[in-house]
Amino acid sequence: MRRPTSSTWRRGAAIAVTVVCVAYAPVAMTELWPYARPGAPAFGEWLLGRAVSPSYVADALATRIRHYRHSLLPMIVHSVLGGVLMLLGPAQLLTAARRRRRLHRVLGVVFAVTVYASMAGAGIYLARTAPEDAFSGAAFWLVLATILVGTVLSVSFGILAAVGGFPDLHQRWMLLCYGFLLTAPLLRLEWGGLPLLLPGLSMAEINQVAIMHLGSLVAFGALIASRTLDRRTVLDGVSGSWAPLPVLAAAHLAGAAALAWIVHSCLGFGATGRRLLVAYLLPYAVTYVVMAAGARRAGRQGRTWAREEWRLHLTALCLAPVLSAGATPLFERTLGLDLPTALSAGITIGCGVLATAATSVVSLRVMYARELRRRATADPAISTRPDSRVPVP
Repeated sequence: MRRPTSSTWRRGAAIAVTVVCVAYAPVAMTELWPYARPGAPAFGEWLLGRAVSPSYVADALATRIRHYRHSLLPMIVHSVLGGVLMLLGPAQLLTAARRRRRLHRVLGVVFAVTVYASMAGAGIYLARTAPEDAFSGAAFWLVLATILVGTVLSVSFGILAAVGGFPDLHQRWMLLCYGFLLTAPLLRLEWGGLPLLLPGLSMAEINQVAIMHLGSLVAFGALIASRTLDRRTVLDGVSGSWAPLPVLAAAHLAGAAALAWIVHSCLGFGATGRRLLVAYLLPYAVTYVVMAAGARRAGRQGRTWAREEWRLHLTALCLAPVLSAGATPLFERTLGLDLPTALSAGITIGCGVLATAATSVVSLRVMYARELRRRATADPAISTRPDSRVPVP
C-alpha cells in the first residue's frame, strides 16, 4: 500500500479545515438568534441537542441569557461576522495557493475589516461583562479577552508585513490570526465530543476543560501550517541561532520547574483539578514532541531556517508554563480570584501568548536577515553565507 505523501497530507488538512469552516459558518451566524427572538432557528443548538441531549443545551442556554441580553446587538454583530470570516479564511488560502494576487488583496482587505468589526462586538460584550459573570466564569472571560487581543494583533501585524514587503511574515501572522478564529468551531466540536468522554458534565464545565488546551492547538496548528508552506532550506542573512543550546536548556529547566508547580497545585484540587491537568498536559506533550522532532529532523537534514523556526517556537512553548505560573498570583490579587480559578486562567493563556511572542521573534529574525542582505548589497565587503542565498517568496 502506498504511503501518503506530504502533498496528500497538505491537501487533506486544507480540505478538513475548509469543511469545518464552511459547516460552522451558518452555526455562528444563527447562534444568537434565539436570544433576540425565542424560538428562532439555531442550527448549532439543534445539532448539539441531538449529539448530546436537549437538557444539556437547555441548561447552557438558561445560564447565558441574562448576561447576553445587555450586549445582544454587539454579540449578534460578532457572531454573524464570525460566520463570514469562516468563509473568507478558506477563500484567502485558495487565492494565495492559486496566486490570484489581485483577488487575494481584495479579499484580504474585506477579511481585515471584518475581523476588526467582529472583534469590536466581542470587545463591547467583554467590557460590559464582569469576569465572574461570563459563561463558565472568570477563566473563560480571560481566555476570550486573550483571543480577542491575539486576533487583532495578528491581523494588524499581518497587514504591516504585507505593506512592508514581507510575504512570508504576512503568511505566518494571518495563519496565526485564523488559528485564533478557529478556536470558535473547535470549541463547538468539543461541546459535542467531550461529553462522550466526560459524561455528566455541564457545558460550562466542558468549557473549563476545553480552554486548557485551545492555546496549544493554536500554537500547533499555525506553526505546522507555516512550516508546511515554507519550503526554504536556508534563509539568506540567517546564520547561527537566536535559540542556542544554552537558551534552550534554560527554557527547559524553567519550564520543567513551572510545570512541576502546576501539577502539584492541580492535584490538590481533587477530581476537577486532575481532569483539567490531563486536558492541559496531553496536548502540551504532543505539541512539544512535534516541535522537538521537527527541530531535530531539520538540523540533521541541513535545513537551517526550518530548524531555527522550530527552535524559537519550542523555546516559547517551554516558557509557556512559566508565564502561566507567574500570571496565577497576578490574577489572584488583581481580580480577586481563588487559586483554582486563577491557575486555570493562567494555564489557558500561556501557550497562546507565547505562540504570539514566538511569531514576533521569528518576524524580527526575518527582518534582521533582510537588513543584513541590504547592507551586504550596499557594501560588498560585507558578505553572508554563500549557501544561503535563497530568495524570499
